[in-house]
Amino acid sequence: MTADLIAVVLLLAVTAYACAGGTDYGAGFWDLTAGGTERGRRPRWLIDHAMAPVWEVNNVWLIFVLVVMWTGFPTFFQAVFSAMWLPLALAVVGMVLRGAGFAFRKPTRRLAGRRLFGAVFAVASVVTPFCLGTAVGGIASGRVAPGTTASADAWTNPTSLVFGLVAIATTAFLGAVFLTGDARRFEAPELIGYFRRRALSSLGVLTVLAVVTGFVTHEDSPYVWHGLTHGPGLLFVAVAGGAALATGWLLLRTPGTWLRVTAVGVVASAVLAWGMAQRPYLLPTSLTVADAAGSPATLTWLAIVTLVALVLVVPAVVFLYWLDAHGELEELTDADLRMERGTTGDGTAPDL
Repeated sequence: MTADLIAVVLLLAVTAYACAGGTDYGAGFWDLTAGGTERGRRPRWLIDHAMAPVWEVNNVWLIFVLVVMWTGFPTFFQAVFSAMWLPLALAVVGMVLRGAGFAFRKPTRRLAGRRLFGAVFAVASVVTPFCLGTAVGGIASGRVAPGTTASADAWTNPTSLVFGLVAIATTAFLGAVFLTGDARRFEAPELIGYFRRRALSSLGVLTVLAVVTGFVTHEDSPYVWHGLTHGPGLLFVAVAGGAALATGWLLLRTPGTWLRVTAVGVVASAVLAWGMAQRPYLLPTSLTVADAAGSPATLTWLAIVTLVALVLVVPAVVFLYWLDAHGELEELTDADLRMERGTTGDGTAPDL
């Protein structure tokens, strides 16, 4: 019973990272495709301002995923990281380079330096979700089992490759949707239509890839295919489809708060559908939740720690997101700093 509870916690943490982290990766995707210096200046300006307050905190969900995997299901953790260490290592390198590129791009004075760090940030924002997607595909395809040695087949099979493409399309979709709202918040009307068109196009690509995924999993991952077309898995697939239709309809109208809700609903439902499709396995058809679970005492303490995190960490993160959404975390402008010092640009006291 405790093992099943921890497995649900793990799935919810993966879902949270897919939605929160995916939005940031999607911003990086649109940074990569924004064009040259002049053409991409405004979109990149919005991306910098939208991501700055929260991009680091989204990795909290990834850390939580790793802690739960390692502590609650050590056999599962060992099997996954042994069989697919290469794509996971590439993903980690991508996360580090992505963060460094984003952090150093803005304060760098020279144009060449800003271009270099911007390119590192943008390319890593595409490589990282692709590598993570291939790892998830390797799990779903059943090619990873306890004792499986590292091999290219574990993460370059048809299911892995299509999952990697779905991961990129998903992040692009989330990023465009959230940037549409940010364009309205930052009073940049020309960017509302810019990112709304990209949200619609990425939603279309994601829909096509979802159909392709169905055909691929039918042939390459029969257990997951059966789970996606029956029971709770099918229910969440239907919810994801309904949320996608609602998102498309809202994108054709004036963007509002509900647009973000339905977009997150698409991604969250899709991840939950995959998790439900694998029941009762963590590694289809070789490792069940019960077999992978750690000792009862460890699981009990992990449940207690999860409860503490739920009470202390989750409200703080949600509050941070709320502050960001309401514009309470904006950077101080030069005028703001002068006002704080009590002077204007020419050294005189400001008019009050």
